Amino acid sequence: MNPKKILIADDLHPSFKEEAEKLGYVVDDLPDLTYSQTLEIISQYKGVAIRTKFKVDKPLIDAAENLEFIARAGAGMDNIDEEYATSKGIVCLNAPEGNRDAVAEHAMGMLLSLMNNLRKADNEVRNRIWDREGNRGYELKDKTVAIIGYGNTGRSFARKLRGFEVDVIVFDKYKTGYSDDFGREVSMDEIVKFADIISFHIPLTRETRQLVDDEYLFHFRKPIFLINTARGEIVNTQAVLNSIKQGKVLGAAFDVIEVEKFPALTEQQWFAELVDSGKVLLSPHVAGWTFESYRKISTVLAEKLKNLHL
Repeated sequence: MNPKKILIADDLHPSFKEEAEKLGYVVDDLPDLTYSQTLEIISQYKGVAIRTKFKVDKPLIDAAENLEFIARAGAGMDNIDEEYATSKGIVCLNAPEGNRDAVAEHAMGMLLSLMNNLRKADNEVRNRIWDREGNRGYELKDKTVAIIGYGNTGRSFARKLRGFEVDVIVFDKYKTGYSDDFGREVSMDEIVKFADIISFHIPLTRETRQLVDDEYLFHFRKPIFLINTARGEIVNTQAVLNSIKQGKVLGAAFDVIEVEKFPALTEQQWFAELVDSGKVLLSPHVAGWTFESYRKISTVLAEKLKNLHL
């Protein structure tokens, strides 16, 4: 076994391989590998780079007897058994800095589209319907935007909002003293009391899974717009649809859904209601996946790999 060998088992920008080779690594760039194929050869490698194609779980980690690091080309680590990897002395790297602006811009676009009925209006005009009153929107100015989670993407979203003259309030359970020029730290009591818009920027953990359910949404004092560009399993889709019918949610934008890809998505009981709702905007988990973030993620990962050797 080469003492410095990395496996790229997913589609990464070439810059990661180029920088790794400068550090003396031999890099096998095999983006079409399946989980089972990776399992067979992983023992040869000191490092593995992955996006979301498959889970780096306990069996894979056990087979990787020489593994020193796992590089996740993205922000979330929920497809990696990070706790088990760390217990085996394996360093886990990710790159939330690489796609934070992509996610924030996507959230911004979804919010403006939702509040101004752009998808509905566009579809109607194409079908020769001219309905001004039915497409009257809301202004963002003077609204209170609540951001849940104030890490890389949450803070980037707050920065993007600054020019819209809104009040940005922020709740992050795992931080204190994080108020800055873009967002003001508040309690959840204040979030549910004042929010006009809520946007989620938290990782998927045991604690956050299905966090947003009927009870969570019940406590909001005003009708809200809801944006989720984080992880789909944070939000119970049926609960949001229920709140839309009750008038508690004015509109929802999902870049991520608790069940993704077809045909699994069509098999969900709530799928028909989701796609038929005129108050829901959907995109296919693409917020963090721009032409620019594709490169930036690999650049950030390469820099973190370099720092392992300092």
